[in-house]
Amino acid sequence: MADEPTRAREPEQRSLWRRYLEFPLIWKFAIALVAGAVAGLVIGEPITVIEPLGGLFLNLLQMIVVPLVLVTLVVGVSSVAVTRLGKIGLKAVAFYLLSSFVAITIGISIALVVNPGTGLSMPAGGDEEPEAAPELSEVLLDIVPDNPIGAMAEGNMLAVVFFAIVVGLALSVLQTSSDARTRSLADHVRRFFEGGTEIVFLIVKGVLQYAPIGVFALIAVTLGETGAEAILPLANLTAVVYGGVALQIAVYALVLTLFGVGVASFFRNAREAMITAFVTRSSGGTLPVSTRGAQRMGIREPVYSFTLPFGATVNMDGTALYVGASVVFVANVAGVDLSLGQIVSVVLVGVLASIGTAGVPGAGVIMLSLAITQAGLPFAAIALVAGIDAVLDMARTMCNVTGDLTGTRIIAQTEEGMLEDHDTATEAASEPASDEAAVEE
Repeated sequence: MADEPTRAREPEQRSLWRRYLEFPLIWKFAIALVAGAVAGLVIGEPITVIEPLGGLFLNLLQMIVVPLVLVTLVVGVSSVAVTRLGKIGLKAVAFYLLSSFVAITIGISIALVVNPGTGLSMPAGGDEEPEAAPELSEVLLDIVPDNPIGAMAEGNMLAVVFFAIVVGLALSVLQTSSDARTRSLADHVRRFFEGGTEIVFLIVKGVLQYAPIGVFALIAVTLGETGAEAILPLANLTAVVYGGVALQIAVYALVLTLFGVGVASFFRNAREAMITAFVTRSSGGTLPVSTRGAQRMGIREPVYSFTLPFGATVNMDGTALYVGASVVFVANVAGVDLSLGQIVSVVLVGVLASIGTAGVPGAGVIMLSLAITQAGLPFAAIALVAGIDAVLDMARTMCNVTGDLTGTRIIAQTEEGMLEDHDTATEAASEPASDEAAVEE
């Protein structure tokens, strides 16, 4: 009889845990940010007693970085048959990589001018000396690892990315071999990496469930030590990201003009997808609305049916911009002057890693972790950025979707017969199926 109250409490405990798991992550981060800020400002320096909770969060992030990049990139690259990519695919890859490069360059450039994070102290436990900045020639040479396992152990993310892309391309070639035994072996290897991807995604999901606790602890400790001084630098970072996104969208408008596309008409047809992306913070979830926008622009299905899903998977202009700005923020918090080699390595990681991390939950924080690791910066300040990640995520997701539609429209413009008449396009976009699909998300 004494055990009955204990058994009665078990379903209630499971119910509370289930409710926590089902509670939206955006609200968990928001609550953690506000609660941590209040606790730090009210309690002051004694709040540093909870510092290990934040340290655990940082260790968990560092733990998943290398395996995440390795397995997701191998699966992502090997999923595209090299011999079947075609002109549309090559144009899409070129545009998305170039636009991501421009975006992260914009993010870094604006941040270097505004210098968000200046005057802010590193959170407790994160004041260790950063690694020495490598020379630019060394950065470029180290892209090709002499020891891939060593590169993984050292956290050389560019080398890990390069190795994973090479493995993915080789696996893609083997899957189209004329030899049945070779194809079978390649299928087994691909399933191995797909299984690894599922395992890593599950770990990432678990880390993100703990993340609000880590964010609470690190924000509280930071504000407990520095007071309200951290609020202005975070506001500056938010302004940099939103200003950078506005500039990136202006770049899209310029490129559209150069290709003879009407800018006003483009944004009139794209605005519904842009607003949806801003609200939902999901490029994949916005796909039905993006598709309807492409139809309204008169783009034919052979183009948008490939470029939009592909862009939602690999194109992360807004996230690349956010990573560039946030790396400068972290460097300023750490009191580090970024060298040319560090800046170049961050740009390369930001562009290349987007192939593997776009579909990962919390992709922005993961990509930022990669860039900070590659630049050799202290890891602790990432929690400051994670605390306002939801606010930044709205702008960067809108930028991601706008970039997808821009690339789709330009590719259609350069492919003969891939644009319909305006009236036909309007009729196609008004089909009920599109509306139903948009509501599903």
